[in-house]
Amino acid sequence: MKLIFAYFGIALLLFSCQEKTNNYPAKKDNNLISYVNPFIGTGGHGHMYPGATMPFGMMQLSPDTRLDGWDGCSGYHYSDNYIYGFSHTHLSGTGVSDYGDILLMPTNEVVFNNGANTSTGSAQVQKGYKAHFSHDNEVAEPGYYKVHLDSTEIDVELSVSKRSGIHKYEFSEGSKQIVILDLEHRDEVLDSKVNIYSNTEIGGHRHSKAWATNQYLFYNMEFSRSFKNMTFLNDVNEGKKVKVAFEFDASEDTTLEIKVGISPVDEEGARKNRRKELDGKSFEQIKTEAQNIWEQQLEKIVVESDNEDYKTNFYSAMYHVSIAPNLYQDVDGRYRGMDLEIHKTQDFDYYTVFSLWDTYRAAHPLYTIIEQDRTNNFINTFLAKYDEGGIMPIWDLSGCYTGCMIGYHAVPVIADAYLKGLRNYDVDKAFEAMKHSANQDKLGLESYKSLGYIPVEFESESVSKTLEYAYDDWTIAQMAKNLGKDDDYKTFSERAQYYKNIFDPESQFMRGRFRNTWFAPFDPYEVNFNYTEANSWQYSFYVPQDISGFMDLLGGKDKLEENLDELFTAEAETSGRNQADITGLIGQYAHGNEPSHHMAYLYNFVNKPHKTQERVHQILTELYKNAPDGISGNEDCGQMSAWYILSSMGFYSVTPASNQYIIGTPLFPKATINLEKDQQFTIVAHDISDSNKYIESAMLNGEALERTFIYHNEVVDGGILEFQMTSTPSSWGTKKGQEPKTEITDHLIIPAPFIAKGDVAFKGETEVVLENVDKSATIFFKLGEDNYKKYETSFTISEPTILSVYSEKEGVKSATITTQFYKIDPNISIKLDTEYANQYNAGGNDALIDGIIGARDFRTGTWQGYSDEDVIATVDLGSESPINTISVNFLKDQRSWIFYPTEVKCLVSKDGKNFKSLGNYVFEDIIPSDEVDIKTVQFKQPSRSYRYVKIIAKKLGVLPEWHLGYEHDGRSWLFVDEITIN
Repeated sequence: MKLIFAYFGIALLLFSCQEKTNNYPAKKDNNLISYVNPFIGTGGHGHMYPGATMPFGMMQLSPDTRLDGWDGCSGYHYSDNYIYGFSHTHLSGTGVSDYGDILLMPTNEVVFNNGANTSTGSAQVQKGYKAHFSHDNEVAEPGYYKVHLDSTEIDVELSVSKRSGIHKYEFSEGSKQIVILDLEHRDEVLDSKVNIYSNTEIGGHRHSKAWATNQYLFYNMEFSRSFKNMTFLNDVNEGKKVKVAFEFDASEDTTLEIKVGISPVDEEGARKNRRKELDGKSFEQIKTEAQNIWEQQLEKIVVESDNEDYKTNFYSAMYHVSIAPNLYQDVDGRYRGMDLEIHKTQDFDYYTVFSLWDTYRAAHPLYTIIEQDRTNNFINTFLAKYDEGGIMPIWDLSGCYTGCMIGYHAVPVIADAYLKGLRNYDVDKAFEAMKHSANQDKLGLESYKSLGYIPVEFESESVSKTLEYAYDDWTIAQMAKNLGKDDDYKTFSERAQYYKNIFDPESQFMRGRFRNTWFAPFDPYEVNFNYTEANSWQYSFYVPQDISGFMDLLGGKDKLEENLDELFTAEAETSGRNQADITGLIGQYAHGNEPSHHMAYLYNFVNKPHKTQERVHQILTELYKNAPDGISGNEDCGQMSAWYILSSMGFYSVTPASNQYIIGTPLFPKATINLEKDQQFTIVAHDISDSNKYIESAMLNGEALERTFIYHNEVVDGGILEFQMTSTPSSWGTKKGQEPKTEITDHLIIPAPFIAKGDVAFKGETEVVLENVDKSATIFFKLGEDNYKKYETSFTISEPTILSVYSEKEGVKSATITTQFYKIDPNISIKLDTEYANQYNAGGNDALIDGIIGARDFRTGTWQGYSDEDVIATVDLGSESPINTISVNFLKDQRSWIFYPTEVKCLVSKDGKNFKSLGNYVFEDIIPSDEVDIKTVQFKQPSRSYRYVKIIAKKLGVLPEWHLGYEHDGRSWLFVDEITIN
């Protein structure tokens, strides 16, 4: 009996020790940089580069294998076989191309051509300095890159510091040693220069235009050996086409090192950066310092797992999320601001490359946990940019506003940080800048503020902009409430509810309102100009600030759950416009693009956390891989990786500025966040496995956690979150009150009524039916100058007029919406022999004779668009009528693939069978242009009577070779509007 008790005591002791061991912080089993695979995302559409950079550093020293094209945005694609050289700036997973500045390439002869094809699509290749390489002879690690150039038998090694880098070239014995400096490489050069200070030091600048329309970059280089010869292309050292070859004495050594500093300020700044960071250091010292810093960066979160791919995916994600934003400030504190003037500060670090439409969702919330000091620097940078450029950035690049993407998402980054207690900046100024961004009149904000939504006809991407503005406004309201600013809290709480005005209660989708009707015909799978890189499926769940209010519109929790189920099980195809960003599809959930990123977590809000756990586990294990194409979409400056980091630890930021993280399902047995204040937050998942993906129970700091969310302070104050995992769904988090909640209960608005039935352009008469999302609201309307009256039943409009409507409930009124009704001559009809694209229908079959003229922005829905089709339209006047002039309008927007027709013919007929030509108009040769223009083609004749008028506009077809879309076999669009017959 004593022996039995002895064994029992030992068992208890072992169990106790095991329990305590589980509560220890996660331990690394190897250097964490060994788990980073920089090639993840360099294939597919990840748009990543594999070269050397530092955490949030200014320099990205990497090989360039691709000169242009969408999959060449970073300058590198894993499918390529040739390297053009090694440039010093690269973008991290963006959807637009830029950078690739200051190219160096070691070679064996003086040749200035890069060896690219003589023309796009041509098989002929010029001799050049590019070199073949194999991935078998390529190494990429944090802070280090190495490759063997097969064509020239040269080994290249690269490493970096924050603002500078080092090249190490190993030439083969006896070969010529040439280094090409190409300042023309990549984007359009406005000006460039090479200054020779000695036979071991050069410097200069490159002024260029691409996505950043006015980029200045200065450089300084020091060679480890003197060059013996120097040859300039065309004997010029400055201008738009500057290239120079440096030759080194092969008898001295086979190794050559080049230390390079860059600066956005001036050459002296580049020299100071190089000297401060690299002087007196060998290549190995620089590499070791870089990799030690990366090791410290990766140690901010330590995970344990027996699955090597999971760890590689995690630490590659940690690497990617730490690449951008990029430092944009010299060692002396100087930087180039948004006014392109030189500024100086030692109070904070100044950054650029803020992909805020992407990163406000998860990357910046992650930074509030592991990069708190840097978050304060980011916000101080926003405020500096506000001072310098007049507005906070949306997507800034090298001192330039790119005008890319939607929303004003510097706002939620500030609000999220402020409400989490990160306030090392001028709070009052920050709030002023937030309101300033929200109170602009451009990008649809004028109508958004006055009407409560953005009409399709006033602004492109109107649905997405309305939804994203509403969320941004909610974050302003939350900060205003905390600051005691009651008027601002009311204003922005009301604006945060504007999503209600674009919710169609019949289809239960977010839809465009076109002349106060719903944009039709409607297909939720269709990618069109009402949404940003998405369709209605992918934006109709975007109300993170008021999920309770959104559920009320749908009809309750059950309806939201049903709609989410349909989202994830819908056909994984889209219609309408081709949108390369829509990738990683599970049904219509598109993980490759950011608007979908919160959706799997919405099941928690309806007390079905097991469905969140299923979908999150599926995304983590199926849409992230340890492979070049291991990211399901553009990396987008860390957002894709931030989703993975947060989700794999077991929670996600569905609503930044709510201070809540919604629990999903962990991927690792243990993960520890090493916080900046010497505290740790550890997540333990007991009995976790690929089958045990469900949470059976949870404990926070030793106490039962029944709710399916945690608060920010519970993370950053340190502690232990424990999950007991199981193989089947459990009852954890399924009871009412255990779910997370976001809701707006103050200052509720009344949505504006809409026209549920009725043709804005009609023949004869049209019956008008009015409705409101809020069925209990009273609708009032008036026609023309009549007085308002209560709407009780449908009414008929038979003449051109203006309809004005508003709703009221309990003394609260909606915005007043006015709609112009047009009457089409009932005797006139039109027959279209070619088919227009539905997303550009301009109102339907009669759009070309409805009297409504198209605006300069094709995305406002007033043009009829034809994709790779001629336009053949025949107007029937109903009877023979005298005709003097016939005119038709065409739109040109070459950036959007919209070209004028090559030729327009006009024919007339009395019987509809025998047509007579009134002439043809031939357009001039096409030249590249970024200008949007409208051309009116007119045909005149002496007054003669005809009944039929036929317009034939011939398409361009295949895009010109100089067009970006040519390499994708792109075909032109024809956009046509009103055919006017006088």
